[in-house]
Amino acid sequence: MEFLDFRWDIIWNYRESFIRGIWVTLILTICGFIGGFILGVLLGLGKNSKKKWIYFPCKLYIDLFRGTPLLVQIFIIHLALIPTLFGHSLGFMVSGITALVLNCAAYTAEIIRAGIQSIDKGQMEAARSLGLNQFQAMRKVILPQAFRRMIPPLGNEFITLLKDSSLVTVIAANDILYAAKVVSGAYFRFWEPYLAAAALYLTLTFIVSKVVSLIERRFSIEYNPRKNKNEGRVGA
Repeated sequence: MEFLDFRWDIIWNYRESFIRGIWVTLILTICGFIGGFILGVLLGLGKNSKKKWIYFPCKLYIDLFRGTPLLVQIFIIHLALIPTLFGHSLGFMVSGITALVLNCAAYTAEIIRAGIQSIDKGQMEAARSLGLNQFQAMRKVILPQAFRRMIPPLGNEFITLLKDSSLVTVIAANDILYAAKVVSGAYFRFWEPYLAAAALYLTLTFIVSKVVSLIERRFSIEYNPRKNKNEGRVGA
């Protein structure tokens, strides 16, 4: 059987393609998450707004991007939107990052909205009674408390985006999955390249999950920093 005759040399021969794929995947994911987080904060605040002219456009955006497949969004942005705006394609990186940013923003907005609404309303009232305006109260009182509760879902969104970035391979992005497709096409073998791709994605998501757990523990209410070794010594 082909699986029993697993050829490690195939992966080794194309190691540079897989390494390049890792970097492309990380760039797509990190840029998509950062842009999506910034836009998501604005959308989340907008959806919490009591002004209808702010609320309804934000709600429409969130429903639109959450209700349609990311793959369709990638095709529309790469084949229709960007060529219409600029007259030609700007490459897979621009199209991929744009699609991931816009998609991530919709899901991040819901995380922001839920995090803000999880804070007791008395916090806002107390901040306003101290003389803070709504913007100051949101920035200095509400968001710092809400951020602690947002860390786990934001971490999950980053991991989801990392895996969803593989969809960008449909527009010839030379990511991890694209490297696997190249290898399978060159050797007409499928176990080795796709298991290698799966292992790389699993490794990346495992590392990210550990980092998220560390950040979550660091910002948890129960977290106590390690005491200085000299603390408590007489005469210290």
